[in-house]
Amino acid sequence: MKSLSNPSNSSTITGFILLGFPCPRQGQILLFVLFSVVYLLTLMGNGSIICAVRWDQRLHTPMYILLANFSFLEIWYVTSTVPNMLANFLSDTKVISFSGCFLQFYFFFSLGSTECFFLAVMAFDRYLAICRPLHYPTLMTGRLCNILVTSCWVLGFLWFLVPIIIISQMSFCGSRIIDHFLCDPGPLLALACIRNPLIELTSSTLSSLLLFIPFIFIMASYALVLRAVLRVPSTAGRRKAFSTCGSHWAVVSLFYGSVMIMYVSPTSEHAAGMQKIITLFYSVVTPLINPVIYSLRNKDMKHTMKKLLKTESTHSYCKRF
Repeated sequence: MKSLSNPSNSSTITGFILLGFPCPRQGQILLFVLFSVVYLLTLMGNGSIICAVRWDQRLHTPMYILLANFSFLEIWYVTSTVPNMLANFLSDTKVISFSGCFLQFYFFFSLGSTECFFLAVMAFDRYLAICRPLHYPTLMTGRLCNILVTSCWVLGFLWFLVPIIIISQMSFCGSRIIDHFLCDPGPLLALACIRNPLIELTSSTLSSLLLFIPFIFIMASYALVLRAVLRVPSTAGRRKAFSTCGSHWAVVSLFYGSVMIMYVSPTSEHAAGMQKIITLFYSVVTPLINPVIYSLRNKDMKHTMKKLLKTESTHSYCKRF
């Protein structure tokens, strides 16, 4: 296998080298198997939520339509990184082309941006449902729900478009080795022939705005929700309200907790190993456990999942005879 740390080999490289998780061949195969299982479980979990919402007429409400769209987003979010990571585990050169690198860069950050907007919209939906229950059907109409969903996708894919185009036009020197498992802006900018503080500042500012604006909106929504819930006289009513919001709040905490650690401060301040672990958590682990959180904490979703699995098992059994 070629040495990945020797810059002399870089003259034959037509792209970047993603080091990923350096370890012996046996370790690479073990990681390939592990992340293949994680990827398949993520696809199955989020796919099950989409099928459940589509299959059960009772779940054709804005809350579950947003959840189905969020699960669809999670499938593409994890797909933007994991398949290339799996191929990298089995590759000797670990090379990713320039176009492939920047396409991954664009889709990964665009899908991540879309997720931030979706989490804010889902918090807004819970605010209307709990704080304005009598007006909820007239406020959160199907038309408004579609507009919000479309806006999340459009804003998400436009947010980082200009910085990514500018970075893709830069010249890169040296070994072109990226000590990461994906094309992240920090390692990419570190390889630029000429450092551009304006681009670094723009990228950092956009990341901070993307994180803090939706997060502040989510916190404000839940502050109003908490105030409304505490005014509910019955314990059962308060418990139901907290249960309704608990799943979403758990997902928000997992995603924002890890992303803020990574992108609020400059990526150069984090060791490469820490960058990989944090990025791995919010890009691979959270899409895996999100379906579990929503399925276990939501009674309607849990009930539909059981019926769906029972129906599928019955069909499979009948096909045998």
